[in-house]
Amino acid sequence: MRRDLLMMFSNCNTRTSILGLLLLFLSACTEQVGPIDDDSVSSIWIIQNAFVYDGLGNDPVNADVRIENGIISGIGSYPASPGDNIWQANGLALSPGFIDPHSHHDTKLMQQPAPKSALGQGITTIVSGLDGGASTFGAPFVSIAHNFSVFQENPAAINLAYFAPHDSYREIVMGEDFRRAANSEELNQMATMLRRDLEAGALGLSTGLEYEPSLYSETNEVIELAKIAAEYGGKYSSHIRSEDIKVTEAIEEVLTIAREANIPANISHIKLAMYELHGGAGSVLEKLDNAREEGLDITADIYPYDGWKAPMAILMPERDYSDRAAAEYSLNSIAAPSSITISDYEGEPSYAGKTLAELAIEQGLDPVDLMMQLLQRAEQEGLNERVIGRNIGEQDIQTFMQWPFTAITTDGGIDDTHPRGQGTFARFLANYVREKNVVSLSEALRKMTSLPARNLGITDRGTLKQGFAADLVLFNPESIQDHATFEDSLQYSTGVDAVWVNGELVWDKGRVTDARPGKIIRRQNAKND
Repeated sequence: MRRDLLMMFSNCNTRTSILGLLLLFLSACTEQVGPIDDDSVSSIWIIQNAFVYDGLGNDPVNADVRIENGIISGIGSYPASPGDNIWQANGLALSPGFIDPHSHHDTKLMQQPAPKSALGQGITTIVSGLDGGASTFGAPFVSIAHNFSVFQENPAAINLAYFAPHDSYREIVMGEDFRRAANSEELNQMATMLRRDLEAGALGLSTGLEYEPSLYSETNEVIELAKIAAEYGGKYSSHIRSEDIKVTEAIEEVLTIAREANIPANISHIKLAMYELHGGAGSVLEKLDNAREEGLDITADIYPYDGWKAPMAILMPERDYSDRAAAEYSLNSIAAPSSITISDYEGEPSYAGKTLAELAIEQGLDPVDLMMQLLQRAEQEGLNERVIGRNIGEQDIQTFMQWPFTAITTDGGIDDTHPRGQGTFARFLANYVREKNVVSLSEALRKMTSLPARNLGITDRGTLKQGFAADLVLFNPESIQDHATFEDSLQYSTGVDAVWVNGELVWDKGRVTDARPGKIIRRQNAKND
């Protein structure tokens, strides 16, 4: 059965299929090697009898993979030598480790340096500082160099990279006076911070233009900063200014920034989060394809869920929480009260898990009045609030996934109240590959490995080939499965047999090991490399 599904997913040629059948038959007669002792000192691993996917979209081959000193040293047939660490793959799929190009897993990483939420779904590298914001692992942001120094003192089981956070710069420079365009002096201060962080190895510039304080920035402010990132060979990644009412203008803004700054640009967690926009993904992709034909390097990433998580404030784009007409329009056209679930409202823990419709009934209020009251109170008292809105069309999700330049991402965190933090990669493989055949297994793995590496400018990971870093995930395509739901998000994925990071075993059949081999991944031409 395993061979049949692997062949169906990857469309292997006849010769590979016959070889696969023989090796699988032999593996069935081979005794499974037990869990490896974490204290083993050998730097050599041989993963035997795996279906090896290179991460480039090619068909798999049955082979052994040899790892030495954290590097893939060969793919072929390798008999074991005394002292080698051996892992019998028994015909499971072996892929490059999954790269999460838009992650918030770093926030709790120092408290959980081997996070089951990430390792259980095969993630070996997280990229943070996205949506324009960064923290120092939950504490106030200082600099990318500072974050890297904290990580070096307390290494994790996964690799870590950062984008330079525009929103954080704006908050530091402008303080509470952010509801306006930045002046030249303020822009110069942000530029200085950006250069500092790029020199430390940031992959590029990130913005969160739908959120305060960057909501109030002008396009030219972003262009000037993006030009600096381009000077350093960096990328631009943006949570665009609107994913609903003004999404067309927001996409045009990304293209303008890419064009004017001459920089590769990525649209974060691409979506159409408004009912009347459902079915419009094809038109969006036509616009992006035209931009690519023009010569712009435009890419995207996506998570495999119909719900987003953000401040409820984004449902009121003009941020006038006394405008009842705007609130009515939002709940009629953007997201219905029954589709909005409160995940956090500071000071009111009883609100969590209830929809806006349910809470309105409980409090005897109209949902429009309730939303306005909640937003006004949060603004006046400076309260943190987050909601999950489930208003993304399924067909659009699949259409965006099929675009050759869309990578898979979580946009999630460790033990997240949104299921994406625990389930994204497993859900993509289970639901959109195995069950719905939206993309083939080989193509799916490309979208989780070499494509995000390419989009991010990471040159030594994301492909399973000799000389590349040995970030690897061994999983069963028949059984890999997400379990996190919107109702119960704290359930980890299953079906990942083993995970190696920089050649060290960090995930062993459902348990984390003691290894903490994660590395800092800097932009290739950074001064600190």
